[in-house]
Amino acid sequence: MRVIAGKRKGQGLKAVPGSETRPTTDKIKEAIFQSIGPYFDGGLVLDLFAGSGSLGIEALSRGMDRAIFVDKQGKAIHTIKENLKSVKMTDQAEVFRADAFRALKAAAKRGLVFDLILLDPPYGKVNLSSLIQEITEHELIKQSGLIYCEHDPQDELPEDTVNLTIQKQEVYSSTIAVTIYRLN
Repeated sequence: MRVIAGKRKGQGLKAVPGSETRPTTDKIKEAIFQSIGPYFDGGLVLDLFAGSGSLGIEALSRGMDRAIFVDKQGKAIHTIKENLKSVKMTDQAEVFRADAFRALKAAAKRGLVFDLILLDPPYGKVNLSSLIQEITEHELIKQSGLIYCEHDPQDELPEDTVNLTIQKQEVYSSTIAVTIYRLN
């Protein structure tokens, strides 16, 4: 696993030890960032269910100013901090050990509004529709901001709504699909 592009291109990243996390492959990461970026002119990114922090670090490398990483596993938090240190991006990041829904409420209380929200939860354990609803209800995404959802192809995600439009939806394998929403 490595940073694909940007100012930290080619730098290696550690995976979270054990089998509880499923890192996004470099191939999928490359395809996704080509469609949502490929580069950014500043902004704030939320990497929820961050795992190793690979997606959020990629966004920072490609030009986001700041990132907030959230995961509820201690091993993941430790790995994120190690990866941020190795790519010299600790000053651009905040790392929190928390449940996703609590983290969204905390972000709303802080008045945070994100340019990009990355959702890559454990398959079958989190209701992505509820998470997306929580994000829009708390107005956590900027106008024209993006919500990236990596999910099982069998999951049914919301179609276009009053607030969100599906910008891209693609199945990469029998176990990985991606849906990207844009706030209208």
